[in-house]
Amino acid sequence: MSHRQPSAVLIDIGIVGIALADAWAHVGVEDQPAAACALLGAVALMLRHRLPLTTFVLTLPTALVTDAVVAPMAALYTLSSLNRHRLLLAGCALAYAIIDFLPWPWSSLDATELSQTNNLFHLSYTLATAAAPVFLGQLVQARRELSLRLADISEAREQERLLTAQSVLAKERAQLAREMHDVVSHQVSLIAVQAGALQVSGRDAETRQAAATIRRLSVQTLEELRHMVGVLRASGSRPTELTPQPSLADLEQLVGASGIEAKLETDLPEELPPTVQRAVYRTVQEALTNVRKHAPGAAATVRVTHRDGVLRATVTNTVPTRPAFALPSAQNGLVGLAQRAELLGGTVASGPTAQGGYELRLELPVERNR
Repeated sequence: MSHRQPSAVLIDIGIVGIALADAWAHVGVEDQPAAACALLGAVALMLRHRLPLTTFVLTLPTALVTDAVVAPMAALYTLSSLNRHRLLLAGCALAYAIIDFLPWPWSSLDATELSQTNNLFHLSYTLATAAAPVFLGQLVQARRELSLRLADISEAREQERLLTAQSVLAKERAQLAREMHDVVSHQVSLIAVQAGALQVSGRDAETRQAAATIRRLSVQTLEELRHMVGVLRASGSRPTELTPQPSLADLEQLVGASGIEAKLETDLPEELPPTVQRAVYRTVQEALTNVRKHAPGAAATVRVTHRDGVLRATVTNTVPTRPAFALPSAQNGLVGLAQRAELLGGTVASGPTAQGGYELRLELPVERNR
């Protein structure tokens, strides 16, 4: 069952009140039959939206025996605004015009008076009065239908725009996949091959171990890259995870494979939101990568704790023992970490330590992200 808005109910009550005032002004209290017809027509307006034709029929006695016009005209307008049957509307308007024009009682009708000029003007006025609510109702109905069609057109255009954007996104993703496959994948493959050869032909254990680490990291990067390329080549219409998402259970392996002297200290509950776990993993991964790039020979300590509903992760490195090699960097790593933390309601901060090292700090609210 549909519920009408309070404003519409107030309008209905106002129209009924106007109809009652119109009846009070045109019907004497002593004429009880006429008063009863006027009262019936005014009260019947409460049904005009659910039973418009019945409401109009119930208001016709008001037009027949009284001079009150609000109730029948309101009923005729409502019927016209809700009905598409033109012949029915024309018949109702003609019936109202005839009933309003003819005197009551009909026994007092004098056929010779109908041809008089003033009666012809009266008939024309009555027909125009009956046609006005019909035309107005049809105009309102056409406006309502036009609004609905415009809404449908807007929705269709928005859907078309979305499909176009998805198509452009799919093309861009496919192009990016080709570039990654043709350039990055090829170069990483060469790194893996050269590292494998160095692992076999290395003269000392340290060189062979370093080559093995390079080869393992290259192979792992290739696997993730292949998965990424497959996702990018897929349709851009559905969100898809770019890689198998890591968790805190993978931190130990990440620290162990970092290629630097690193220590992991954790104090965490067993269950944490996956989004929080991924944010911590990516933060530690980026920090260890920065230590390896910018602080050669430095040792790192990774601490992850959970206190008072806030998860804190810090990665601190000591002073580097060797000069760093010049490597390309777009400075996007820390920016991405800050954006990820901001989406989860947390913060990322970094800066040098008093001992000459560097520290990266992440704080995330846990309960908010469950």
